[in-house]
Amino acid sequence: MDWNDYSPVGPLARRSFELHAALADGLGKEKIMYRRLTCASISVRDKPKRPSGKKLAGVEWASDVNTESDKSEVAVGFRPLGDEETIAQVHPKMLCDAMWEKVKENKSLETKLIKGKVESAAHDEEGNLIGAKLDNGSILNADAILFACGPWTQYGNCMVGVKYHSAIIPTDKVLTQSVFYDGFGDPEIYPRPDKTAYCCGFPDPEVKVTERPGEEEVRQEKVDEIMESVRAASGGVEGILGKDPSLAQSCYLPTTPDNLPMMGAIEDQKGCFVAAGHGCWGILMGPASGEAMASLIASGESGSVDLRPFRPGRFANMQMW
Repeated sequence: MDWNDYSPVGPLARRSFELHAALADGLGKEKIMYRRLTCASISVRDKPKRPSGKKLAGVEWASDVNTESDKSEVAVGFRPLGDEETIAQVHPKMLCDAMWEKVKENKSLETKLIKGKVESAAHDEEGNLIGAKLDNGSILNADAILFACGPWTQYGNCMVGVKYHSAIIPTDKVLTQSVFYDGFGDPEIYPRPDKTAYCCGFPDPEVKVTERPGEEEVRQEKVDEIMESVRAASGGVEGILGKDPSLAQSCYLPTTPDNLPMMGAIEDQKGCFVAAGHGCWGILMGPASGEAMASLIASGESGSVDLRPFRPGRFANMQMW
């Protein structure tokens, strides 16, 4: 909720944290794996002097990492980063699926999902929007178009993607503490309520994304690197994160030159809007971004969140690629 308080995205983050809770109540927490939990930073080193129990009192699985019989004691420090008041999690795909199902249930709306590629917006001779031109040559009629294409967003010719690999690791018990490790490559651990943990780290350099959505290559050496790091930090193969992953995957974090999202109307394309570039905060800021863009498109005002810091036009004249 509060990690971005001193950034231009601070109000967006707080509003979105509030909306996530409301969405969970409306859609069902279990249906989208929403829950409150704690978060901590844990410093780990290779075979250090054994820390005091007091120092690790807040580590959920400290007993798994630091036992009298364990010769690979690694945790040397603990710093809380938030509790149930400020930390929450949700399964992003389950949330998207649940929201789409809710939209389809609304009998006052006509909904249709078309999978394809938008080549451009189509306008008439007077500059009025006709619709979206698809890669098959057809035009999908539209009163407004919102380009929300993540790292594939082409407006401004400046969007890059930072590729992250991740591994889903089964756990013997439900963990309730997300952990950012300091040491052994700084892996990040996000436990889920289904006895799994989402583990990631070691991002690639930023690139102009050419891989197609859903077809991102998963490189085994990167998955192995994550697993080695996680095991080194959490007690080895006998530790709580020592099992083989049930799933390995990769994705891109969409990133702009100033690390702020671009959201708003596209000034030289009537009826067109863009919302992209949220980096690692996309899951958190999705609901408030959607709320603000819906309000902007419908009424011309963004509502409770000021979108001026994210004006797309700041990138209009950039030529990065």
